Amino acid sequence: MTFIDLFTILDLEPMDVNLFRGKNPETSRQRVFGGQVIAQALVAACRTVRGRLPHSLHCYFIQPGDPHVPIIYQVQHLREGKSYSTRAVTAMQRDDLILSIMVSLHSEEQSALNHQNAMPDVPPPEKFTIEEVSKHPNFSEMPEIIRRYYESDRPIELRPVEMGRYLGEKIDHGRIHIWMRAAVELPNDPALHMCALAYASDLSLLDSVMARYGRTLFDESMVSASLDHAMWFHRPFRADEWLLYAKDSPSAQAGRGLARGLIFKSDGTLVASVVQEGLVRERR
Repeated sequence: MTFIDLFTILDLEPMDVNLFRGKNPETSRQRVFGGQVIAQALVAACRTVRGRLPHSLHCYFIQPGDPHVPIIYQVQHLREGKSYSTRAVTAMQRDDLILSIMVSLHSEEQSALNHQNAMPDVPPPEKFTIEEVSKHPNFSEMPEIIRRYYESDRPIELRPVEMGRYLGEKIDHGRIHIWMRAAVELPNDPALHMCALAYASDLSLLDSVMARYGRTLFDESMVSASLDHAMWFHRPFRADEWLLYAKDSPSAQAGRGLARGLIFKSDGTLVASVVQEGLVRERR
């Protein structure tokens, strides 16, 4: 079993001004995890700005990445305003474009407007340890990939709340929750924690599309792929502390599903919002 070190994934190699190389972890996956490419592209953008942190990103997945080929990130400076900076980043392998992302960065400022949605009332992550989850009467029937959530080689610890949906239980309102945090302690760098959360934000987000049907994307009869991804950062946080990812899917049609997510600190502070559309269809 190979441990995947998130800090190493996010440590890009400078090649030239505005040009960086990202390494892929050793994996049995047939394509690069989309969250990795988002996070590395965000690192590249942050490396070109001083004194400002990202507040939003919008990207398109162009085609799957090859996990055996390094990824080259080219940063383009689009705007340098009084409060905001804008960067465009392209992720390339060989001569193939695999992702295009726009990142906006902002200087911190104070505002009289400050509100947020309340965090859903769900049990704390301590209620979903492997010891607690294994007490579920049907734990032995859960797919192997679900039990993999609790293995120690993952860069992000995941603790799903609604375990019954992995056994066919339908969630009529479609809202699902998962606790998550970086598996290792990260340095005290706010930008790095944002990049780590960008990595985690792509984990199982499209699974919310399937919750209403009592199915998951791990169902071998399903085919899924992320098409685009947008994320907004609201308030400070640490990615190596427990965060609640509350997800739902307001629409699915024509082989596509839309997924939304709100990410909260354990004290109820809303720190980020995510939206993604993905290809979700039954295998032909």
